Amino acid sequence: MAESKFPALALSLLQHISNELNVPLRSLVAVIELLDDGGTVPFIARYRKEATGNLDEVQIRSIEERVTYFRELVSRRETILASIAEQGKLTDDLKARIEAAMDKSELEDLYLPYRPKRRTKATIAREAGLEPLAEYLWAQQRGEQDLVTLAASFVDAEKGVADVEAALEGARHIVAERISEDADLRKELRQVLFDEGIIVSRKVMELEGDAPKDPQEKFKMYYEYREPVKTIPSHRMLAVRRGEEEGVLYFLIESDQERILALLRARVLRDQGDWTSHVTLALEDAWTRLMKSSIQSEIRLELKRRSDKEAIEVFRENLHHLLLAPPAGPLAVLGIDPGLRTGCKLAVVDETGKFLAHDVMYPHTGKAQVEQAKQKVAALLKGHNVRAIAIGNGTASRETDQFVREFLREHHLSTVFSVTVSESGASVYSASDVARQEFPDLDLTVRGAISIARRLQDPLSELVKVDPKAIGVGQYQHDVDQKALQESLEHTIESCVNRVGVDLNTASWTLLRYVSGISERTAQSIVSHRDNNGKV
Repeated sequence: MAESKFPALALSLLQHISNELNVPLRSLVAVIELLDDGGTVPFIARYRKEATGNLDEVQIRSIEERVTYFRELVSRRETILASIAEQGKLTDDLKARIEAAMDKSELEDLYLPYRPKRRTKATIAREAGLEPLAEYLWAQQRGEQDLVTLAASFVDAEKGVADVEAALEGARHIVAERISEDADLRKELRQVLFDEGIIVSRKVMELEGDAPKDPQEKFKMYYEYREPVKTIPSHRMLAVRRGEEEGVLYFLIESDQERILALLRARVLRDQGDWTSHVTLALEDAWTRLMKSSIQSEIRLELKRRSDKEAIEVFRENLHHLLLAPPAGPLAVLGIDPGLRTGCKLAVVDETGKFLAHDVMYPHTGKAQVEQAKQKVAALLKGHNVRAIAIGNGTASRETDQFVREFLREHHLSTVFSVTVSESGASVYSASDVARQEFPDLDLTVRGAISIARRLQDPLSELVKVDPKAIGVGQYQHDVDQKALQESLEHTIESCVNRVGVDLNTASWTLLRYVSGISERTAQSIVSHRDNNGKV
């Protein structure tokens, strides 16, 4: 059943995912079928429990991620098998190893010896006919001739082999490349660097006359910094990477060279003989010239992936808490977008979030302006039965909050409360297509104040209108994989909306589109119908 329904995922792969995630195979297959049929994770988790065996959102999301990973792996595997077969080098053993690979890095290691490559020192040596001499070194078995005599037979000036030493050097290049392309060795060395390597970051030296690097010393703690690869946390790794991108830092991965070479000697050297010193030189060359840089690059990439994953999880949690912040509920709100020189923008919305009125006040530019500001606030509160005041937490937020509290105390308005709310992303919303569609005739600053007011009423309904990356969910969010971040944050919004539910009589189309089974077009149609025909 599994193989016929999922041609890209053989039963063995499905079983591997099932074991990895500790999910019954039947439930795994059911989830894949539902996802492939267009079901969303929240929908499947809530309305297809009988099919999935009561799997929750986290488990279903994990299945989705692993299935995507293995489908990519299978696609890459097919490309690799075709490439090696075209070269006429695909043996049954190699095919079996490639088909058994469950890791992308392991798959690429197996393909490395067959990957089309530029002309290397080993390629030149092979062209000079030195492969048999390299085979003698690799076999490490005594032949009829000693090594020097054998090497002398390959001296050929026309082929660029001037003497015995040149022949032996060329043979060592072939052996070094062979060692560097051994998939099992690369896997072992990569693990050693992960387990024992040290991240070392240093400040880039400044040349005389250059502008100073990092004048504010944002990266000072990383000018001379060391931390194990295995334990460096996401935020520090992202900080080091940002410092490198800004040209302030450079970082490398230190390893115990003798430990690496000892491991190579243990794996490559078998018997002692006249070949030993040359094989030793070849394995040292394999590490320093061919393997060290590439394996370090692989680890750097894996560290980036790991840091991104951990950071995105933090951003996801932060967004989750923002979206599910307790709403003030259906009451009229005065939103204030604070400012100093440009004044504080005011906007009133009714209990459903409908815009009613706006104004601007200047309470921070002199006593005369303070009195006028109080009059404007009083008029808006009285005229629209305002029950709450939402103050954005940007510039002049503290001063504005103090002004509002004094005003409420002077006027004995105990029935009105004031709250400072996050205005992250409000400016992005105010200039967005969604805001222009909602309020085509209003200035950007007024739209921002409306958004602040609505965030107090219902944070979820208002924040879904903003690109989640603009909400400010964490440090270094612009340094991680942007596609992965966007997908994760979108999934978080989808999950929150479907957990809380929506009110069809008040929900905006931007909120409705996250409801399982409702497309953006359907969401807009629902709102249009509501506008034309009234509440349900």
